[in-house]
Amino acid sequence: MTPPPALALTVGEPAGIGPDITLAAWLTRQERALPAFFAIGDAAVLRRRAVVLGLDVPVRECAPEEAAALFPDALPIVSAGPAVTAAPGHPDETSAPAARAAIDDAVALVKAGRATAVVTNPISKAVLYADGFAFPGHTEYLAHLAGTPAPRPVMMIWSPELAVIPATIHVPLADVPRLLTRELIIETARITAHDLRHRFGIEAPRLAICGLNPHAGEEGTLGREDEEVTRPAVEALRQEGIDARGPLPADTLFHAAARATYDAAIGAYHDQVLAPAKALAFDRAVNVTLGLPFVRTSPDHGTAFALAGTGRADPSSLIEALRLAHRLSARDAARAER
Repeated sequence: MTPPPALALTVGEPAGIGPDITLAAWLTRQERALPAFFAIGDAAVLRRRAVVLGLDVPVRECAPEEAAALFPDALPIVSAGPAVTAAPGHPDETSAPAARAAIDDAVALVKAGRATAVVTNPISKAVLYADGFAFPGHTEYLAHLAGTPAPRPVMMIWSPELAVIPATIHVPLADVPRLLTRELIIETARITAHDLRHRFGIEAPRLAICGLNPHAGEEGTLGREDEEVTRPAVEALRQEGIDARGPLPADTLFHAAARATYDAAIGAYHDQVLAPAKALAFDRAVNVTLGLPFVRTSPDHGTAFALAGTGRADPSSLIEALRLAHRLSARDAARAER
């Protein structure tokens, strides 16, 4: 019987810790009962990094359809992009083309049914920008690759303890009040509620919507945005049948008793919700892109150039990203068969 397709895992920035944690994750495949995955990138990078780290990991180049069968005995890799010359911790002119080619191929394979989901290792935005990359980050580029018209992607940081979504993402804090509109909050909440129902299996998702200002504006005395923007958005969502509450003061929203009252919290800006998420589950949090026609997860950390090739990179977040991608894509497949 032919095994189902495997997960597609990009190597990410080749000079970062993506190769390290990919190798380390594969070594845990039995004890952590990991789903089959194949790496995408330059096989030589993984082989060289295994030598540097002293890891006994056989790396086998293959076609995507062969990966699941090879996975128990070797780390499968589908070749993509140029030959990489970057050393651990030192990106060079081959870094950006290699990272981008892996993302392109991963999306193409999952759209063609040759992989079940996309899992991405960290990329360096600075390295990509220097090479002419025109997107704010992974999330927006994946939406571009998803098709035309491109969906609006929503970034969720997920862990068993807490799931959070920033309505505005990688923008200066000074720009947030201008960018935080009723329409943005409503659309973000709709996409979140849809994917929590269909991919996470939460029948009636409960959404907590953070206020922008301290004390959620204190009825307008600490800023009018929460009364004029956030509250009307929440009321519109409730009229649509979405269980949304807010605006809620963010400083009292993340203790254990409060977290038990909602399934996901939507914040006004990046650090408002990512700081508590990382404080609670720094090594286990997973970045999930909602709103795409395929499943995409990623470890919730960066390239960590200083750790590349040292053996000190922790694969825990990548392991959780692989496990979550498998669970979500399996639910997608089951729903498609009904």
